[in-house]
Amino acid sequence: MGLEILFLLLPVAALSGWLVGRGGVSGHRREEGGLFSPDYFKGLNYLLNEQPDKAVEVFVQMLEVDSETVETHFALGNLFRRRGEVDRAIRIHQNLIARPTLNRTQRNQALFELARDYMAAGLLDRAEALFEELIDDREYSEQVGCQLLEIYQQEKEWDQAIEVARRLQGTGIDGAPLISHFYCELAERAMRRNDYAEAGKLLKRALSEDRANVRVSLLEGRMELRQGNARAAMRALKRVESQNPYFLPEILAP
Repeated sequence: MGLEILFLLLPVAALSGWLVGRGGVSGHRREEGGLFSPDYFKGLNYLLNEQPDKAVEVFVQMLEVDSETVETHFALGNLFRRRGEVDRAIRIHQNLIARPTLNRTQRNQALFELARDYMAAGLLDRAEALFEELIDDREYSEQVGCQLLEIYQQEKEWDQAIEVARRLQGTGIDGAPLISHFYCELAERAMRRNDYAEAGKLLKRALSEDRANVRVSLLEGRMELRQGNARAAMRALKRVESQNPYFLPEILAP
């Protein structure tokens, strides 16, 4: 466990211990001559005995979620995620969401961070559900859209990916090249089932989104060759010269 976690937790743990000692936390009373809570000294004891994992667990349990410590929870959760300790990050962010005292902004931030935790853990369905809950929030729409695109590409859900990419265009991102490639993916899927009519329609849509997309021309040429349409294949492949001459070697053999 890195020192950065301990530096992050110790001041808040000390404050919590002081409040407990002063009777500021319900269920505890200041003991005569006592300033810190027993849990605080328990955590310090773990540190001194080189058991930082147990120390962190104690300090996290001591952190009450309120307006003064919510940012500490976010910082701690994100630190755990960056260190690969995703289970701990998930617990912290789930604990935040469960608190009725969070305002809307804080709750949305907690939802976003929890969704990122799920992404890091490979729990794409859970991450997708949380991101979709935030997609209409102006503050998160661009970040959420990019995360959803990553999920949909991993899951090969090209129709959903196209929809999200179109929404991102409203934020100023040029999603046309991506949309064009997503249509190519759908066209390849249609070609695999020998539905050339559908593949042709999808390739036309792909080209309308991005006329410089070499992939469209290569796929169209391959599709026409499969059907024995040599002239149509040649017309498609010759487009590559004006799209990107770098790919000319790709069309020489066909």
